[in-house]
Amino acid sequence: MTEIEKQYARAFGTPAGRAVLEHMRKITLERTLGPNATDNELRWAESNRAFVRQIEQMISRGKAGS
Repeated sequence: MTEIEKQYARAFGTPAGRAVLEHMRKITLERTLGPNATDNELRWAESNRAFVRQIEQMISRGKAGS
């Protein structure tokens, strides 16, 4: 575990951090695009989802080492 993983866990472990992460989940992971979504829209959405998942992984690793 690295120091940055601990920092993610600390930052998103606060009430404000949890609220921000929940908002990020709602606008990325829980968002669906309709059947008329363009290739660019799908790629943009997936890159945002991957970013939020990366943050969640960093938090998880940071908590594991606490």
